Amino acid sequence: MQSEGKKIREILKRARLICPFAFSLLGLLLVYIAAFVHIRSMGMMSSDLGLLILAVSMTLVGVITSAVLLKNQLLRPLARLQESVSQVCQGEPGAQVLHENLGVLEHLSHDIDSVYEELSDLYEDMDNRVERQTRRLAQKTASLKILYDVAASINQSDTLDALLLRFLRIFKEMVNGKTATVRLVSRDGRMRLVGAIGLDNKVATEQELLPVQLCQCGKALTSADLLCEHDAEACSRMNNRVMFSAEQVEVISVPLEYHDDTLGIYTIYVEQPGVSGREDIMELLTTIGSHLGIAIAKQRSDEEAHRLSIVEERTALAHELHDSLAQTLAGLRFQVRMLADTLTQNKDYAAASRDLERIKNGLDEANRELRALLGNFRAPIDQRGLIPALRRMTKRFSEETGIQVFLQLNCRSLRLHPSEEMQMVRIVQESLANTRKHAQAHMVRVMLSCRDEELQLLIEDDGVGFEQAPIGSPGEHIGLSIMEERARRMGGELRIESEPGEGTRVEMFYRPTPAIAQAE
Repeated sequence: MQSEGKKIREILKRARLICPFAFSLLGLLLVYIAAFVHIRSMGMMSSDLGLLILAVSMTLVGVITSAVLLKNQLLRPLARLQESVSQVCQGEPGAQVLHENLGVLEHLSHDIDSVYEELSDLYEDMDNRVERQTRRLAQKTASLKILYDVAASINQSDTLDALLLRFLRIFKEMVNGKTATVRLVSRDGRMRLVGAIGLDNKVATEQELLPVQLCQCGKALTSADLLCEHDAEACSRMNNRVMFSAEQVEVISVPLEYHDDTLGIYTIYVEQPGVSGREDIMELLTTIGSHLGIAIAKQRSDEEAHRLSIVEERTALAHELHDSLAQTLAGLRFQVRMLADTLTQNKDYAAASRDLERIKNGLDEANRELRALLGNFRAPIDQRGLIPALRRMTKRFSEETGIQVFLQLNCRSLRLHPSEEMQMVRIVQESLANTRKHAQAHMVRVMLSCRDEELQLLIEDDGVGFEQAPIGSPGEHIGLSIMEERARRMGGELRIESEPGEGTRVEMFYRPTPAIAQAE
């Protein structure tokens, strides 16, 4: 009661009603006293005095009654309402607006209670939203971490199988799977089992290689979309055994694709269906599948590049052997034949001695070339550049074969990349070797010209020539194909012209980068 009275006084004080009420009561009291004194002094009749006293008394009773009703019907309910609203605003457990004994404020209390219920619903909804957003952010964070691990693992994993097996466990844990497998599509169009978790060893052995069109995996590979099915009985029928103890198993197939090509597939078996309804999980699985597809394509591209590099190295080695040792040995064979002819026909021992000396020099040259090839497969080019190498080569050719060689150098200076010099030396070497073996020529012209930042190399002879149709066929004409390939590798153009009885002309045009050649 004291607390209630205190709140009533606070309400009256806040409403500035205490003074007016006090003055009103005091005024009525003074009127009552003044009237009583005046009547006594004037000697009024007792009846008039009684009537006046009754009127004043009724007024006083009315005022007091109004004050009591004001307190009970307005001030006390207002104090209770204020206390209830304060408890509600402070969030006290079980707080609610009281509707009893509120008098004229009862309707107001119902309205306030409705507002409070709406606010409570809003607070609860806000809490639920905050909780959902927090959970969503946590899932996004976990998803980003997994994607980061994918990106990092693509560059760190030693082998592709190790990368796929690592994320096989991650996929299984993401969806709380019972069993999980990962397969790669081989070059023959079948699915190779890379690894499995929770799969019977016998089943794994039987399923090591499967056709692409088979079962759920084949569907996912064909459509290249993430698939979820609630019927895993097809797996049991395919293996002629009960694969799962649960009545209903959800099968999730995640294709690994790159540029519309499906390269592999993850298959996860979940005994508690419902994962297909999780859009965030499905989106994450699809994204990881795309990233892993990129990793597979990258590794296969690296393997193909490595294979091509090996092929190129083998081709280059074959070219080097053909242009160095093969040519030297062919020259030695020619000289041995000449020596045999000399000994059997003329018995010219002086000439035979010279032939033996040339054979010895050829063997020494073959030994030097073999050492150079074993070192770095570089051609034995003169350290001073292309022009000295051409001079040495033509001089040696003329001495060994007796064919007259004219070397025309129309370049004052020429500095090329060592690889370009090697290719040009090999082209000249192959042309001279063909002349020696096939042309039956008496004269050869080798010309190197520099004009308008373009380099021209010409080798022509006056030999028997040949039909151009067989060019590029295997056997003796492989050297012509190698020359054309060397010119293409430099970015140049090679022309070979020959007719029976008209000799052979080999011409190459090449624009050096940068063009350092200067015309004389």
